[in-house]
Amino acid sequence: MRDTAFTSTSDRPAVIPPAIALFRIGQVVHHRLYDYRGVIVDADPSFRLTEAWYEANAKSSPPKDKPWYYVLVHGTVHRTYVPEVNLEPDMAGDPINHPDLNQFFDEQCDDGYVSRRRGN
Repeated sequence: MRDTAFTSTSDRPAVIPPAIALFRIGQVVHHRLYDYRGVIVDADPSFRLTEAWYEANAKSSPPKDKPWYYVLVHGTVHRTYVPEVNLEPDMAGDPINHPDLNQFFDEQCDDGYVSRRRGN
């Protein structure tokens, strides 16, 4: 797994219409290629980092015009920026262990985590 640290592009979680995004903030996911679990903390409707970052980190050349997600990686201190095509729902139901989890979420619920940031 590459250490692909990120900085969120906004102070508030992105709101991407469900018709566009397959995953939501607080959802626990599994990375198809690198076999890790994590929780989504933010999302972009399309790739928003630099071309240099893409060239260095996106080795499988995933689409830039689809959603990308900011993910806290379970059992590590890593945060990753992941294209939607590389994710799938994690059905284990086990909690995520990450030192920054409480920065983003209040509690775990049946289908993921409840965000600390509540919109109006």
